[in-house]
Amino acid sequence: MNTADEDQTIELSMDEIREVTGYAVACAEPVLAIFERDCPDDLRPRAVLDEARRFAAGGKRTKALRMTALDAHRAARAAAEMRYEAAADAARAAGHAGGAAYLHPLAKATQGGHILMSAAHAARALELDAGDDRNVGDEYIKKATGLASPIVVNVLTRYPPAPSGRGRAGELWRKLDASLRQHAIDR
Repeated sequence: MNTADEDQTIELSMDEIREVTGYAVACAEPVLAIFERDCPDDLRPRAVLDEARRFAAGGKRTKALRMTALDAHRAARAAAEMRYEAAADAARAAGHAGGAAYLHPLAKATQGGHILMSAAHAARALELDAGDDRNVGDEYIKKATGLASPIVVNVLTRYPPAPSGRGRAGELWRKLDASLRQHAIDR
């Protein structure tokens, strides 16, 4: 894809963005317990999941949704500073779930992160919680593949494939991206 292609927009409805957000929330929710176990007094990741769930159910994209997403990423930094790495990735998963509501109709590979980084960071949180067992993360990617509705897969395939980089979370993102694209072909 050349630069001119990347400046193109794709068709994207608010209902599709809500579906993507619901998927991202479903991917992040299972790891919220990791964050709350390690950082029980920090409610920021839970707050963004609540806001994102409201949006996915038909609510408006509010300033509260954007702010709680940013706050969840701040919670991730705080957890990382305390060396709670699994909790940090769990908070990142929640933050990305909130960010899913801000998927843009720009045909850029990085936009796929709004769709899949919640799942990638959830998978990373689970594998870190299991002593950095990469099989655990890979298994979660399989589960996240099964959670994706046909609408989520359809939206994802309008974007270019996931870009390189971003460490282990990026690797998990690319695995999920490839799995969902293959799923679309196999249908």
